Amino acid sequence: MKRLPRIEQYGLIGDMQTSAHVCDDGSIDWLCLPRFDSSAVFAGLLGTQKHGTWRIAPAAAAGRSSSRAFAERQYRGDSLVLESVWRTQTGSVRVLDFMPPRDGAPQVIRIVEGVTGEVEMISTMRPRPGYGSVSPWIHEVGGRMVAEAGADALWLDTCVPQAEKDGVVVSAFEISAGQSVAFVLSWCPSHAAAPDVPDPHTALTETLAFWQDWTEGCTYDGPYREAVIRSSITLKAMTYGPSGGIVAAPTTSLPEEVGGGRNWDYRFTWLRDASTTLAALLGTGYRQEAQAWRRWLLRAVAGDPENLQIMYGITGERDLLERELPWLPGYEGSTPVRVGNGAADQLQLDVYGEVIETLYLAHQSGVAHCAATAVLHRRLIEHLAQRWQEPDEGIWEIRGARRHFVHSKVMAWVAVDRTIRLAEGGALDIDVAPLIQLRATIHDEVCAKGFDPVRNTFTQSYGSQELDAATLLIPRVGFLPPDDPRVIGTVDAVRRELTTPDGLVHRYPTIGARAGVDGLQGDEGTFVLCSFWLVDALALTGRLDEAHALFERLLVLRNDLGLLAEEYDPVQQRQLGNFPQAFSHMGLIQSARLLDLLATQSSRPRGAVRVPAPRSTSRFTHQAHADLMLQQA
Repeated sequence: MKRLPRIEQYGLIGDMQTSAHVCDDGSIDWLCLPRFDSSAVFAGLLGTQKHGTWRIAPAAAAGRSSSRAFAERQYRGDSLVLESVWRTQTGSVRVLDFMPPRDGAPQVIRIVEGVTGEVEMISTMRPRPGYGSVSPWIHEVGGRMVAEAGADALWLDTCVPQAEKDGVVVSAFEISAGQSVAFVLSWCPSHAAAPDVPDPHTALTETLAFWQDWTEGCTYDGPYREAVIRSSITLKAMTYGPSGGIVAAPTTSLPEEVGGGRNWDYRFTWLRDASTTLAALLGTGYRQEAQAWRRWLLRAVAGDPENLQIMYGITGERDLLERELPWLPGYEGSTPVRVGNGAADQLQLDVYGEVIETLYLAHQSGVAHCAATAVLHRRLIEHLAQRWQEPDEGIWEIRGARRHFVHSKVMAWVAVDRTIRLAEGGALDIDVAPLIQLRATIHDEVCAKGFDPVRNTFTQSYGSQELDAATLLIPRVGFLPPDDPRVIGTVDAVRRELTTPDGLVHRYPTIGARAGVDGLQGDEGTFVLCSFWLVDALALTGRLDEAHALFERLLVLRNDLGLLAEEYDPVQQRQLGNFPQAFSHMGLIQSARLLDLLATQSSRPRGAVRVPAPRSTSRFTHQAHADLMLQQA
């Protein structure tokens, strides 16, 4: 009986322009070239081996079955170089998989090293461009193997013999202790000259040096440093270097419910996801990424904030037409497989808050406000002032009727509040008087229409009965102080109605076969980011022991390489959704920083986090937020 790998069995390698997913059985089952959003040349992750894979493993471990052999693995130090060790009856081997930071053609390099004894190895590459739909023309050119299809050419170089049969390039070889064999896969346009053959060992040294240099810039030195560093590396790997855009995840259509239809393409730059990711990186000392993202934002939005999209392509493309790929059977039969994303045209008012919040944090962290950013900022806030009272699709991108989502209104308040703070600090030239009134108006409306006094909780939308885990952010963003009874009541209600017995949090209720509040059928796993939000809410409301316990429970959900998907199924005990997910790793970093910050306040009496009595609620909550978010920046 064939057994497909679980999502958590994959590791990530990348060059900050694209990435590959390497399974613990030695197979690369997902690789898009030359960019994150290009079509996949290996798409076995969403189908079968015939849709494209490249496996290097001991010959004795060939074949995927219920008794499938797999490697022990780890990242080499604080890098994105994946190290897998195979132990066989005749010896052991090490395989190093990595993608050098690009200076020319994109490359996947796989170095096989003999450790002990002698091991028979086999490399089996089955390239299938066009998301597994095209069988390329594979032939030899000057001793190099090339697979060409349309505009794409894949060049495979190695020192061992290669042979092609039925669209598969095979190399069988024996490796002894102390020997090494390297494979280099390079992409270039099929009409271009062949790419140069790199020195794989020099490339390895340079790649390790790059990541060592980058991670040395991390300023977080708390008890969860290993997890924070790994999450930071993962977020950096999902940054498209040439533009500064950040993908939400490097995959498409990994399901939120195995066998279900909640399968989406995340290989684009959401303003929300990128903003919150940059906030996490800023908090750990990375300002260069914030500067690059700000330039990306200016280019993407251009002079047209009135037509702001909630997501763009990684270089600012606006047309992200969603379509289905019927030839792919989907991960474990989860269809449809989608590319593109129809949510690009949605109205999501919270995006204004996340973008302006990040501009504010960047300024507070030493990234100077520039004139072009100031112009964009003013136009964004002017446009928000005109539209904040409209219903929208909200943070969860519902595909049903628009609603007045509480989280959207709260983040509209954040946008106005942070704008006022920048203006009061002399960093933004704008008339604050109408904004102060607008801030109060939004605050009053949310508290009047978005709060259920009978249940003592904020709800998902005005007048609704459903809850939403996004309301856990109310104290985190400073909308209300953590010790406000409405905040404590909301945290308790989310724990009661949206949380599993082991503390994992659902985004909102789903109802199976019938369409739910999001307009979609089917259920989903618990949402990893929402669980980190609960960590923060527990910590802020004085329940630090519970916050630490939940945080450490969430760390256990990571795979053996420290990676997290979008969701987790506590029943099947497996990761779900696109992988790895920027939201999840951002949440880990933010929660680790918050817990570390609160630990410095441990001499205070136990209870909700407090600061001196304010002159106004808005000033108090803003200052509390600033203390929590920026003290370590």
